[in-house]
Amino acid sequence: MPPSERATPRLWAVALALLLLYLWQLGAAPLFDVDEGAFSEATRELLSSGDWGHTTLNGTDRFDKPILVYWLQAASMAVFGVNEWATRLPSALCVLAATLAAGRFAARRWGQSTGALAALVLGSGLGLLAIGRASTADGLLNALLVAISLSLWQFAESGERKPLRWAYFWCGLGLLAKGPVAVIVPGGALALWSLCSDRGRTALRAAWDPVGWLIALTVALPWYLYALNRHGQAFIDGFFLKHNVERFSGTLEGHGGGFAYYLVVLPLLLLPWSPLLVAVLARARRLWREPLARFLLLWAGFVFALFSASGTKLPHYMLYGVAPLALLMARQLGELGRFGRAALWTVLALQLALAAALPTLLPALAPQVKDAWVRGLFETAPDAGWLPLWTGLAAALALVALLLRRFDFSQRYGAAVLAVALLWVGAVIPWLSDTLQGPFKAAGLWARERPETVVQWKMHQPSFAYYRGQPAVQRDPAVGELALVRRHRLADFPYPHEVVFEQRGLLLLRRSAEPQP
Repeated sequence: MPPSERATPRLWAVALALLLLYLWQLGAAPLFDVDEGAFSEATRELLSSGDWGHTTLNGTDRFDKPILVYWLQAASMAVFGVNEWATRLPSALCVLAATLAAGRFAARRWGQSTGALAALVLGSGLGLLAIGRASTADGLLNALLVAISLSLWQFAESGERKPLRWAYFWCGLGLLAKGPVAVIVPGGALALWSLCSDRGRTALRAAWDPVGWLIALTVALPWYLYALNRHGQAFIDGFFLKHNVERFSGTLEGHGGGFAYYLVVLPLLLLPWSPLLVAVLARARRLWREPLARFLLLWAGFVFALFSASGTKLPHYMLYGVAPLALLMARQLGELGRFGRAALWTVLALQLALAAALPTLLPALAPQVKDAWVRGLFETAPDAGWLPLWTGLAAALALVALLLRRFDFSQRYGAAVLAVALLWVGAVIPWLSDTLQGPFKAAGLWARERPETVVQWKMHQPSFAYYRGQPAVQRDPAVGELALVRRHRLADFPYPHEVVFEQRGLLLLRRSAEPQP
């Protein structure tokens, strides 16, 4: 069928499809520890205490992140109840907002079709799909970084102050969402572009805006002053020094990696669109000649360089540079040759095959896993006999999309991507989460009905406290208290006890007496 007779993708249709993708089965998977469990339990404690100015985790001050994400999650829980769906909803809505903003931005500059594809590439990629279904601050921060950066470009493009003032407003919210990184990433990208394009004049004009700074500080400063007044040096040490300076200058909580770490991580975050990254890099010299494309390349490159130099490395850090790549990748879809299209279909087929293989792959890999706890979870993974049916259905839908010649390649591949993504979020991820986190949810719900104090013995699983509905501190149990213990560490438990709950190697023990001399 001639291209002129084919249907044109629409941004509203993509937005509806992504809305279904993000909200379907949003609460089906138990919370993942440590991050999801920590954010969710801290929010539950905020809601329970009624103290909306500060967060605690298991009753202890938590300075990991500023307050905004907790406010959003607490508001969602207040409306929809304390459950996984409610605690993840703000992240899902933030990522959807970011994809829609990127799509509208691209549509105004490159046409409706490219805008729709940009939203689809961004929203259905593995990385954003993951943080959009996780109750952490990353979906919120990513949305704000997109808003700030696109507003800064509109200022650079037009010279008008209105988009610049919006950028400062979003920066204020970014400071409340995760801290200085909300200013560093978009500010660094604009500074690099300005140095390469007009000897820094645009960056200087953007930075020297007293009204803009007043807007940002009006949004962010009141909470920071409140936290400083309330906690003093503890807030400075916990938030600024530990979770900002030390996170960049050293390896925090064991999350290290070499300089090439993100060379491996980035293609994984872009799945199943990763082959388009090769197309973008192959055309980088041509793209550099376009002012907007140069800005997008520098935005992504700055994020890559910044976090590659950081001592602490986590996969989701590179997500802050995925939006500009998605915009550039969407433009390359229409220019792909036969080899590029075959690469995309191959990647999607491998993703489908992995979904089908996981239930047999995990038990088979169990003997190779050194961690006794994880090995036990793999060996006792819940039955997934229903998964081949789901996989077959997703494969059939992807095949139908492949054969629909009425639509162009980008639309057919996009439909197939959505079919496979629905398989992952609707079936595979809930099963995988139940495999890894199910015992903690079950133990927490069981302990919710018990009057005894419950502690965690030599472990840190915040999701247990969330499901129990009460803090569970890490310490040795007193006589009569319950302790959450992994079976493979039971030989080290120094107190007389009885087992009152067990599921897949996770125990709740009641300490019955003092240890024998």
